Amino acid sequence: MWALRRVSANSIKAQGLNVAAFRACAGLGPFKSPREDKSSNEHRGFTLDRWITSNACQCSVHFPNQSVGIRNLSSQAGAKSGGEEEDDLEEGFSELETPEAPETAVGGVEDSDSSSDSSDSESDLSGVDENSEETLETELLKDAGEAVSKKKLGGLSPLLNLILKESGPSVSDALDKYAAEEKELSRSEVYHATLNLRRRKMFVRALQLSEWLEKREDFEYTERDYASRVDLIAKVRGLQKAEKYIDSIPKSHRQEVVYRTLLANCVSQTTLGKSEEIFNKMKDLGFPISAFTCNQLLVLYKRIDKKKIADVLQMMEKNDIKPTLFTYQLLIDTKGQANDIIGMEQIIETMQAEGMKPNARVQATIARHYVYGGLKEKAVAVLKEMEGDDLESNRGVCPTLLITYANLGSADDVERVWKFCESKPRQGEYLAAIEAWGKLKNVEKAEAVYKNMTKSIKKLSTRHYSTMLKVYAENKMLGKGKQLLKEMGDDGCRIGPIAWDALVKLYVDAGEVEKADSVLQKATSQNQQGRPLFSSYMSILDQYAKRGDVHNAEKIFLRMKQAGYVSRARPFSALLQAYINAKVPAYGFRERMKAENIFPNKGLAGQLSQVDAFRKTAASDLLD
Repeated sequence: MWALRRVSANSIKAQGLNVAAFRACAGLGPFKSPREDKSSNEHRGFTLDRWITSNACQCSVHFPNQSVGIRNLSSQAGAKSGGEEEDDLEEGFSELETPEAPETAVGGVEDSDSSSDSSDSESDLSGVDENSEETLETELLKDAGEAVSKKKLGGLSPLLNLILKESGPSVSDALDKYAAEEKELSRSEVYHATLNLRRRKMFVRALQLSEWLEKREDFEYTERDYASRVDLIAKVRGLQKAEKYIDSIPKSHRQEVVYRTLLANCVSQTTLGKSEEIFNKMKDLGFPISAFTCNQLLVLYKRIDKKKIADVLQMMEKNDIKPTLFTYQLLIDTKGQANDIIGMEQIIETMQAEGMKPNARVQATIARHYVYGGLKEKAVAVLKEMEGDDLESNRGVCPTLLITYANLGSADDVERVWKFCESKPRQGEYLAAIEAWGKLKNVEKAEAVYKNMTKSIKKLSTRHYSTMLKVYAENKMLGKGKQLLKEMGDDGCRIGPIAWDALVKLYVDAGEVEKADSVLQKATSQNQQGRPLFSSYMSILDQYAKRGDVHNAEKIFLRMKQAGYVSRARPFSALLQAYINAKVPAYGFRERMKAENIFPNKGLAGQLSQVDAFRKTAASDLLD
């Protein structure tokens, strides 16, 4: 199924679900992405020379020490092409296992002011690498669901309302005043506020609340509270600070869920060496290897070295760890990215044979790969299955339907689904409809949906503005994009990484690369607002590369490294292209790549040969 390396059938024991899943991974030929031949800049499935073998079966991985960068953002698999992995995840999502989201994940998450739906990622259920934050919430706030639902908190609770209204850099003073007034501060109230802040991507505020609570004697910190704190520190201040905080946690609470949370954040930031170090540390501490942990390794190797996926599966088989639905979704997505539709369908058959029914997220992943594989009829069949006989009972899939039908170019289906939602749209449906009409180049209809959304939602968030801003960026409407950004600022809305990304692309598409660079520099200086997205840097780097502007390409490359975005092949490929177009040699480039543990794939090797100052040519041989 994976075909990342051939596995002898003799090494597989005939035992239950694990073996069935593992057999599906064996003997289907070597992995090769057809995108390798299109553009080396787009190729993400680069190969490392070293990979785990028998060590995998012993739940241990050993690599040379690798540098750990600053927190970066996880990738969105196949959001813009048949399988390109774009590292433009929205504002610090962690890349974690995601269960199927119900209409409302936890009681009280919805609020009347925003008409919020079940999750912020609902607008694209198909993004395997994107729709991950919910599982961490499920793990870290496992007690919150019962506490909040028992309390039946709805709308904006007093504590949440206080935090949302606070305009200063910190909420501690406001919280002190709140406590001094002897307002209720129950665990359900705290969980309700924390969950909502996470859903709104307000991680700084959530961290401030967590820090304030830990100082209070009347609030007893649990193991999951500490783990939640680790996650928030990793998101806001980086992995090193999060790891250092773990050392201060009481030993009785420094358990598996704490380290598992750190591992998930390491994976989210694509830090290979650190991820493997934490995994091995968990093993040394005697923590059990769970499906969640294995899925983290699968997510990591799916991005960095797909050959290792087979070893993780072998480790799962040896330790009798049953694949979850998310495990299968990862396998399906990897084969889809390789445009191996036959292999993808074999995984689906294996999953179904083991009695696991695809949920909406898995179906959306399958549909997306059918779309980009040119199999329109199969994609439509999956979408119709998602719709079911009664769309009302499957309301949660509407955002995915809108986006996928737009990718198919089916304006009639987008219109039909939106008409169903239009009487009482949810937030995710508004956003998906705007995005869908933007993909179809129908800016007028996107603007109409946006206008209706502004009327129904009292206070627009960054996400609302940014969705429309992205439509303007994709359709090269610089003037309207600037005007919307001004409205965003006038409304007091936080202008964060998504808005920066859209603005950068607006200027790049208008040919104003220097202006885009200036915008990104200003964004970088605003660390409290988050780190710029990977795609923002790449939009500018690609333009400098096309010009052969080595000086500016190196500058943007350095800034990417400072932001923690260099330990991957694509930035190196773009920088190499700058040297190629400038027709100058790139001295020591192989050593630079080796220092970042990047090993050349076919495309990178071809580029390196073009900039090798000492390479032999037919003419140089004659002269010698």
